[in-house]
Amino acid sequence: MLDVSHVTKKYGKVTACNDVSFHLDPGSVTVLLGPNGAGKSTIMKSIIGFLKYEGNIMVGGYPNKTPEARKILGYIPEMPSLYPNLTVSEHLEFLARAYRMTDYKEKTDKLLEMFELTDKKKKFGDELSKGMQQKLNLCLGLMTDPGMLLLDEPMIGLDPHAIKQLKDMFEQLRSEGKTLLVSTHIIDSVDMLWDRALIMQAGQIRANIRREELEKSGKTLEELFFEVTEGIDHDDMKHKDTEETAEEDKS
Repeated sequence: MLDVSHVTKKYGKVTACNDVSFHLDPGSVTVLLGPNGAGKSTIMKSIIGFLKYEGNIMVGGYPNKTPEARKILGYIPEMPSLYPNLTVSEHLEFLARAYRMTDYKEKTDKLLEMFELTDKKKKFGDELSKGMQQKLNLCLGLMTDPGMLLLDEPMIGLDPHAIKQLKDMFEQLRSEGKTLLVSTHIIDSVDMLWDRALIMQAGQIRANIRREELEKSGKTLEELFFEVTEGIDHDDMKHKDTEETAEEDKS
């Protein structure tokens, strides 16, 4: 579904992404992990076509900036970008008309109900709380029923109930054969959702692993993350803790 090949993005002398390559299978959920400044948002914006870069990105067999690829891709940015003079329902109608969707009102009502925005549909974008803005942001990303969805820090600002709804939605989309790429730095928020994990640091992919491969290694995703990004070997830490406990017992 997605092929990212040798993508490099520089901002002046700063290299935000350095020779990034990975492949995502259809109907899978991939988490893109990394500390702040690792290059996660840059590669996401490159995939969606917002940035110029070196390298190649293919979506469903099409170059990512072509109309064919844009029909497949959906994007939910980290920071909602809403129109202050449009109501919640008008945001969704505007998007539906832009994509020339027909019979979209039922889809609109279903999304508003899912994210508990039905009673807010006449509110303007700038009247919503940050959490409500993020929920509308999610509705907009799902409105066009994309075959592949990019989500950049989607759980920021959501309450626990909304996070559970979002996780349930991930499972539903995967069962429908959709491909998801979820960028986050909150590891435990996605620990039970993913099929593949990509870990970025300093603009590079430092780890690319499937869930079953990690389970065979006996490590958790959090342990792998800190091993990759901070050089912390969990087995060494356990051995050190055992030695320290033994020394304490002797004393």
